[in-house]
Amino acid sequence: MSTTKYANAVAAIKAMENFLLTRNDLEQLISASTAEEMESLISARRGSGSEELTLEGVWEMIRGYAPDSDELKVLLYKNDFHNLKAVLKSMLSGRELLASCIRPTNLDLDELAKALSTKEFELLPDYIGPVAEQAYELITRTLDGQLADSLIDCACMKAMLRSAEESGSEFMIRYAKLITQCADIKTAYRCGAMQKQRSFLETAVCGSPELDRESLIRAALGGPESVLAYLETTSYSDAGKLLGESAAAFEKWCDDQVIELAESARFQAFGAEPLAAYYLAAEAELKNLRIIRVCRGSGADRETITERMRRLYV
Repeated sequence: MSTTKYANAVAAIKAMENFLLTRNDLEQLISASTAEEMESLISARRGSGSEELTLEGVWEMIRGYAPDSDELKVLLYKNDFHNLKAVLKSMLSGRELLASCIRPTNLDLDELAKALSTKEFELLPDYIGPVAEQAYELITRTLDGQLADSLIDCACMKAMLRSAEESGSEFMIRYAKLITQCADIKTAYRCGAMQKQRSFLETAVCGSPELDRESLIRAALGGPESVLAYLETTSYSDAGKLLGESAAAFEKWCDDQVIELAESARFQAFGAEPLAAYYLAAEAELKNLRIIRVCRGSGADRETITERMRRLYV
């Protein structure tokens, strides 16, 4: 809901946007001759004395300016449910429970570890507690980590959609739908290639108004080409063509769609939407930096790196 409540926060975000990397900055980073030169360019762009950009830092800054912006918590649901999977797998493998968890997260990670270790699932928030219990029972009974992951991933999408609807924020609703649709397409295509049975698909596919769940499941049962044929009948036909080319091309399309959505909120003067947009912009920037570093490390040429760059917010 757009109000003057976040006016000061939005003003602060507008100032922070000036330090985001531009397309010209990325081109310089791609052309840098050494890793040291690349890091020097990043430091110069950020300004002397500035801290390294991290999603945890961005989130803390946003919450500092707008501590009551509960609708923004949906942005971290992917991290929350990833952490649930990470702790479950660590329990089974005997590793340190929080070693693979990521931040920022809405969850108290110590509480998450305690809830799973003691089976006190009621300690967890309502949006994740029930699936934590289901996944725990499933993975300890069957040792099928892939099925448990699919159960958790689907629950994440449903929680995002439900919480976004409850928030009343049109931006968060569109974001949750986009993330769900991209995840469902990828899941259906992968399951089709792996010849997964209906029982698995019914656990893994969430469904949305734009992509009917039963239609996706039927398509996946027919194989990956059947999934692409189904997408041709939807507004995701372009995404389907990219998926047919490569998973990487599809992932880039999904990421670019998120930034396109973020851009729609960039120039709003009030409401929590510009805060969400800035978080997504920082997420995209860090992904671009990671791609450059990985590609440089693997010896990829400039053209390859450029092709993999995600859309920029600024």
